[in-house]
Amino acid sequence: MQPRELRWETLAALRSSDKGQLSYRRHWLQDEGRDVLEGCMSPLVLSPYSGWVLDRVIGQSAQEISPSGNSTPKESTPIKNQSSSLEKITSARLQGSSPLSSAEASETKGNDDLSLLEVGQEAFPAVLPSKVTEVEGCIRMYEEMHRLKGKEALRQRQEQQEQMVRAVYALASEQLKRFDELKELKQHQEFQDLQEVMEKSSKEAQGQQEKLKEEHRHRAKVLNLKLREAEQQRQRQEELERLRKEEGQERLRRLYSIQEEVLQLNQQIDPNYRHKDLPKIDLSAYSNRGNQICGLVSGLIRTTSERGFPTQVDVANTERALQEMRGLISSMQQEIAAAVEEKKRRDEEEEKQKQKELLKSQQLKAQTPAPAEQSGGKQQKEGLQVKADVSTMQWYQQLQDAAERCVASFSGLSNCKDNKEVKKIKADLQKAATIPVCQISRIGGSQLKEIFDRINNLLSGRPVQSGGQTVSVTQHPQGLEFVYYKLAEKFVHQGEEEVASHHDSAFPIAVVASGIWELHPRVGELLLAHMHKKCPYSVPFYPALKEGASMEECQRMLGYKVKDSKMEEQDQFLKRMSGLIRLYAAIIQLRWPYGSKQGTHPHGLNHGWRWLAQMLNMEPLADVTATLLFGFLEVCGNALMKQYQVQFWKMMLLIREDYVPRIEAITQPGQEGALLRFKHFVEECLQKKEIPVPKGTLQSSFWRA
Repeated sequence: MQPRELRWETLAALRSSDKGQLSYRRHWLQDEGRDVLEGCMSPLVLSPYSGWVLDRVIGQSAQEISPSGNSTPKESTPIKNQSSSLEKITSARLQGSSPLSSAEASETKGNDDLSLLEVGQEAFPAVLPSKVTEVEGCIRMYEEMHRLKGKEALRQRQEQQEQMVRAVYALASEQLKRFDELKELKQHQEFQDLQEVMEKSSKEAQGQQEKLKEEHRHRAKVLNLKLREAEQQRQRQEELERLRKEEGQERLRRLYSIQEEVLQLNQQIDPNYRHKDLPKIDLSAYSNRGNQICGLVSGLIRTTSERGFPTQVDVANTERALQEMRGLISSMQQEIAAAVEEKKRRDEEEEKQKQKELLKSQQLKAQTPAPAEQSGGKQQKEGLQVKADVSTMQWYQQLQDAAERCVASFSGLSNCKDNKEVKKIKADLQKAATIPVCQISRIGGSQLKEIFDRINNLLSGRPVQSGGQTVSVTQHPQGLEFVYYKLAEKFVHQGEEEVASHHDSAFPIAVVASGIWELHPRVGELLLAHMHKKCPYSVPFYPALKEGASMEECQRMLGYKVKDSKMEEQDQFLKRMSGLIRLYAAIIQLRWPYGSKQGTHPHGLNHGWRWLAQMLNMEPLADVTATLLFGFLEVCGNALMKQYQVQFWKMMLLIREDYVPRIEAITQPGQEGALLRFKHFVEECLQKKEIPVPKGTLQSSFWRA
């Protein structure tokens, strides 16, 4: 077998033996062996039974000595003393097994132990002759001597400890004194440091305070500078705002002057006014483009006025429009110059055309209107009429005659072609009368009052500024009549153009027209004449067809525009008629707010009530009647409701129950738009028992602007 295997077998056999199964504690010496070894190394002490042994020994020795009687009383006295000493020692042993338990007891009993040792040396040999007693006594003597030596060593050690304690106490006292001194010194130093820190912090606080004061002064200076800068900035802003306003006003004046020039140029391309003697020349394209340019300029001015002041871009746009208008005039003049050459070859034909037109005009004056024969029987059956009342027609004819007399009164001014000075006066008066009307908008009451004052001053004979020149009606004897006529014509033209496109513009135009009408009644008569001629339904009456009249003439009598034998579209016609009737409805309910208002309205709501009643007594026309009634009631219905109250609602019921079905009966498919709007308006008003305030009404805030 190998040695390695033998070794393992030996270890296994040892592990299975009895000794190998014993448990060994490696830390026994540290845990329990120390107590066992202390019993061997501790000093020897007497057994608790030593006192009993001594008592028996002393008792036996006393019995042996007493029978002999050889000893004297002097010799017996020490024995008694010794026995008493042994008793004391024995009692002391019994009271405490360890004589070293108390240092004071060891000191007090030292002498007794010494005397006991002497007694033992003298008595034990004699008393205890036996070997056991001798050994025991020797053991006790040795123990006592060892104890005494231990006491002496303990006493010396205590003295050393006391000396050491005193030395340590003295050292500790000295160290305490040094510590107190060091502590006092440290406190003094800390106090000084604290005082220095306080002084330093006080100085720093003073410095900080001075710094804060300096910063406060600096901030105050900065704030003052900022305040001055803010004030200067405000002043600069005010100056810039003032300059901006001045520039804006200058640009606005520039726009007005451009508009004035554009309107003046546009008047030169009116084919029915200046070049009617050239039938072969078609100026409608120039006229349409001129009207578009005028509308563009008016729209720009209206938009910029609502926004505030015009910008340089707006001025540039209007100047481009002016340049285009000038180019248009130049092209038209070139075309007219070419047509003049052709005119010479057509003199005879033109003369015949003039005679024919004169004959037609004479026939128009001589004949009276009559109702259509085809619808007469039906109207009489249903109780409605197609012809206006006699009084209404007389009033209509009086207005038309007054307009013709007015035209005749300034014929010398209008027909003058050779006198350049008269032509210039005519052009200046026409611009002064028409341009302010074009400038009427919803900008504000102050600007509207300025326009009103310009028109009123012109009609009152006072000089006014127009196009950078001073104009007055006193410059020509016929100037006032000419201005009356042109002003009334322009008001009506604004109705069929501006009001037709922007319904809310009817109110500012109407309030100016009403104020001028109140101060200058002549303008009101001519305004009605122009409106009746443009829109005969504002009378109301239906013009009768004349025998032998051409279709174009009949269309013109009904209010249509005819150019080159082509009648305008129905939608455009209805739009113009609606604009005119809306302007009329606004005029009859408005008065100039800065007037005296002492008298009555020159053409008030009673005329509107009369017009509405006469319209409902006449047979309706498809599209036209519904459009006119809707426009009239939408603008003037609220005022009529407040004025006539119950009678007005009766009329509204009549419209819904009787008149609307009549309109429905004559309305063709595809033409229901105007009828549906009118019918919905009437039903909604009757349902709510209220006529809404028209959009665009001039509120009190408008006049404060």
